[in-house]
Amino acid sequence: MIQLSAAGKRFGPKLLFENCDWLITPRDRVGLVGANGTGKTTLLKTLARLEPLDYGEISFAKGVTAGYLPQDGLSLSGRTVMAECMSVFGDLLSMELEMETLMEKMGEIDPAGPEYEAVADRFHAIDTEFQHRDGYSLEAQVGMVLGGLGFPPSDWHRRTEEFSGGWQMRLALAKLLLEKPNLLLLDEPTNHLDLEARNWLEEYLHDYPHACVLISHDRFFLDVTVKKMVEIWNQKVHFYTGNYEKYLKEKTERRAQIEAAYQNQKERVEQLEVFINRFRYTATKAKQVQSRIKELERMERIEIPKEEKAIHFKFPQPKPSGRHVVEFHRVAKSYGPKTVFREVSFIIERGDRVALVGVNGAGKSTLIKLLAGEEPVTAGEIKLGHNVEADYFAQDQYKALDPEARLLDDLTRAAPSAQSTQTELRGLLGCFLFTEDDVFKRIRVLSGGERNRYALARMLLHPSNFLLLDEPTNHLDLRAKDVLLESLEKYTGTVVFVSHDRYFIDKLATRVFEIGNGEVNVFPGNYEDYLWRKSGKEIDLTLPGLPDLVGERVGSRHKQHVEPAPPPPEPTHASKAKKVNPLRLQQMKDRCREIEEQVARLEAEIEGYGQESAHFKNAEESVRLANLIEKGREEIARLMREWEETSKVVEEQEEGLGAGD
Repeated sequence: MIQLSAAGKRFGPKLLFENCDWLITPRDRVGLVGANGTGKTTLLKTLARLEPLDYGEISFAKGVTAGYLPQDGLSLSGRTVMAECMSVFGDLLSMELEMETLMEKMGEIDPAGPEYEAVADRFHAIDTEFQHRDGYSLEAQVGMVLGGLGFPPSDWHRRTEEFSGGWQMRLALAKLLLEKPNLLLLDEPTNHLDLEARNWLEEYLHDYPHACVLISHDRFFLDVTVKKMVEIWNQKVHFYTGNYEKYLKEKTERRAQIEAAYQNQKERVEQLEVFINRFRYTATKAKQVQSRIKELERMERIEIPKEEKAIHFKFPQPKPSGRHVVEFHRVAKSYGPKTVFREVSFIIERGDRVALVGVNGAGKSTLIKLLAGEEPVTAGEIKLGHNVEADYFAQDQYKALDPEARLLDDLTRAAPSAQSTQTELRGLLGCFLFTEDDVFKRIRVLSGGERNRYALARMLLHPSNFLLLDEPTNHLDLRAKDVLLESLEKYTGTVVFVSHDRYFIDKLATRVFEIGNGEVNVFPGNYEDYLWRKSGKEIDLTLPGLPDLVGERVGSRHKQHVEPAPPPPEPTHASKAKKVNPLRLQQMKDRCREIEEQVARLEAEIEGYGQESAHFKNAEESVRLANLIEKGREEIARLMREWEETSKVVEEQEEGLGAGD
């Protein structure tokens, strides 16, 4: 369909890639990856015929159409949302108008005359093609796409200029999907989508009838939508079969093979050079020496490309808070006549990592602002726990930064001097895409996305014990997301976050708060577990001896506590045969490991409190330390009960699997 031969492209003096040979076939599903600045977007624009090649050739099969969606910058105006989407069917709408004209004409002329027959034939021909191209379902198609991308029917007749930039990009994506070009070229299509719209797009692309090449920093999205990976690395274009997960595995295997071949060649070169140097001036060995010299000259030397250095940044851990970090008691929030929350009650405990999910406008950012104290409640009470210190990262966090400060200087001032060297700070900036001379830029010259990236890196230096993160993964590439994810996984405090990155949520969340219709429903586990429960399959998880793991589905109205599970019946043959979902079983194993880590951490804290209490200061301090020790022991006892119940279920399931084998 499209073929690149020895293709190469420069950006000014910088070579992006060269010698690229690539054939795109009609049903390809390709993910395009590479570090920022390697030329991914440029290659996408080349396929869209928006940029020429500097070297080589690109050829298109006859009739190929390419549709390109940039990361941002598109703006639509002058029509309603529905009219804007319907405009992509210009030729079909013209056919519909012609059919209406022909029908009127047939009603005016004599049915027995030759003119009527000619008009009827024309009408029949157009009507056949119109039906073949689904012309009678245009509005249904538009409604399906708009609904999938998050536009409610009440928005379909609003003017496009009334929408923000993110919604404008959604509308541009809707138009592109409705056009159905032979080659769909998407540059970060999930940037402006919430989880529900992202999930819908994932399914849509799965059934898309033509080829698709996309750039995305969402691992899960790549894993479920593409079947090939193309990586721009070291000024070359490399091809892999499979999704993103397989690409990572194959890339590691390829590098291991190259390193092994390099080592073998290196040993052979050393052998040849030793022989040549030893017998260079020996007449009887002249022929063998010349043979080995020629072998060296013919040898194509293997080079190991430089690997990006992995960055692992350690930041100071916060001081522990009380067990209950925050309590919502019948909280309501309204903006004028609009009700966002009504009578919401829940508790967030120390160590929770809570993901907030829900459609755009449901109230995720409002809930985070309530937790941060940025917004007052309309009714009810929010109570912060003992020693809780909240740190709020807003979507426009960059507004709080000093615009005249240089990045490295500002980061150095913010960093704990004893724990962060200049090398570590530059490494952290590099993770968030500030490299080389970028670290000396002043904050005022950065774009909004760059400032938010920097604000996030800055916050990692001295986190409080209660982090509130509103879309921290925006504007981050895969490498920066990995650094953030690793940092938060090692973080011992409490996190509440909003993200539209499915992989990030699945790896980080221990609870999911679903927000919608003025309520907050609480689900234990990550996003995968949340979807499982939403699908109505909780029955597979309700095993005897597991009340803490399966009973937590807390609504927001007067449901602050979960009712205890009834006593388990005596085990029967049938109940023993019941199986847990394999995903849930793995999560239970992970939970056992988490409990073991929590118990170890609590034991260390109790030991520390004991050492403090050995040095008497005053009666109040002694009582406080004694209370902390007692609470710690109670928490350990509770965790050990949960560990025993969970590990028992895991053992029974694994024994059942072994017996089944």
